Formats: sequence, C-alpha cells, structure tokens
Amino acid sequence: MAQTQTIEQKPEAKAGEELLRIEELHATVEGREILKGISLVIKRGETHAVMGPNGSGKSTLAYILTGRPGYEITKGRILYKGEDIAGTTPDARARSGMFLAFQYPQEIPGVSVVNFLRTARNAVSDTEMSALEFHRFLKQKMALLDMPEELVKRYVNAGFSGGEKKRNEILQMAVLEPDLAVLDETDSGLDIDALRAVAEGVKVVAAGNEVGVLLITHYQRILNYITPDVVHVLVNGKIVKSGGPELAAELEKTGYDAFREEAPAGDKGPLP
Repeated sequence: MAQTQTIEQKPEAKAGEELLRIEELHATVEGREILKGISLVIKRGETHAVMGPNGSGKSTLAYILTGRPGYEITKGRILYKGEDIAGTTPDARARSGMFLAFQYPQEIPGVSVVNFLRTARNAVSDTEMSALEFHRFLKQKMALLDMPEELVKRYVNAGFSGGEKKRNEILQMAVLEPDLAVLDETDSGLDIDALRAVAEGVKVVAAGNEVGVLLITHYQRILNYITPDVVHVLVNGKIVKSGGPELAAELEKTGYDAFREEAPAGDKGPLP
C-alpha cells in the first residue's frame, strides 16, 4: 500500500476528547498474524497500560501505531484524531503528534543530544526554532524534568546507562510535546531509582500537555508510580480483559496463565 504524507489535524485540542480509536485490529509481521482483533479507545489525558507476557503482541501494537515498515494491517482500522491513518508514513504520524519511546533506545555516535532534539523538534513543528530559541526552550524542559545539563552535551545514548537512556527518551517526549505517547516497555532494565525518575518524568509531561499515554509493560512495578486509567491484558494477540488499576495488582498475584484460559479457542499457544 502506498504511504501518504499527511494526516488532517483538528483545529482545537480539548481535554477528554477521543484521541485514538482502534477497531478490531488484525496485523501481520512477515506473513504471520500477531494481532488478532484488538479494540480500545484512548482520550486526551488518559493513561492506558497494556500488559502481557513475552510474545503476546505488545511491541507489534506499538510499531503498528507508529507506522514501522514490515508491520501490516490486514483487518480493522486505527483512527487517530478522527482520521484513518492506514498508509501514512512514520514521519507524518510524528508530525501529527505521535511519539514512540523505544524499549531499547539506539546510540547515535557523533550527534549531540541537543542537536538531535532541535532537529527533531523542528521536523515536527510548524515553525522552526533558532539555536538560541531552542536553547531557552530546552532549558525549561530540562528544569521541568530535573535533568542535568551535562547530559544534552553528550552524543545520543553513547555510553549512557540504562536509566540515562530512558530519561533521555522522556526528555525527547517533553521537547516534542506529543498528543499521543506510546511507551514500549520504558521500565525495562531500570533499577528502582531510575524507574521512579522516569515514571515521574512521564507523569509531569503527560499532565502538562493532556497527553494520551499508551504504556506497554511486562510488569506491574512502573504502575506503582504511574496510575493508569485503564489496564488491558494482551494475550496471544487479543485483549482478553480490561479494567482499572486493580487489574494490574491481580496480574502480579496470578500471573498470565489464568488469563490465557480466557483467550479464544485456538489462540492459547505461545508466540515465539
């Protein structure tokens, strides 16, 4: 399918309005069906947590939303700000206000964090900031997140600890000011102190901009710091149960085996 370059924008963003609607989404990777009928709705300012075992399709959902090549929608649709985004390019989705925080952020040797962030901001913004304007803007965001100035002078993620990489992702989120943030296992590999710092950063950025957050995680621990509005249990490509924050606590006690029994017939085998 040919990819288009634009997504129509709504003239106003209102707290509580519907931001993302996923309807009976089926998707394949290299010809194999991974998502098998996912439906959910996220409004501005809401945080939805998607929890599931390895191989359940959590990262596939993130990549489908943000337009990663090789991930194909075969049925259903994704409405973002009221528009069907099938066929739109990843950069068009970014310009329309989508943000993806990676589970494993990549190093970019030779490119400073500050230059990377300014380039990214100007790429998704209607107006280009001068170096001086961006420096002032960045200092505000770093103060908001209590980020050390030394970090932005280094090359992107080069020599960063796991916690520094994830905090840098949240700084990117603050700079880009998205409408929808998809956080793919942001808690992966973090110690307690780094986890708390990253979680607090997510809350500050999300609350300040009425961001809709789709938080993909394997464990409940980040939800000790970020209280979701809705928790979805994803097993073998299907959401088998949705509920409030108490559902995450239930998962912590029972594990995912009990929920595998709720998956549709033929969907109970593990994915590789």
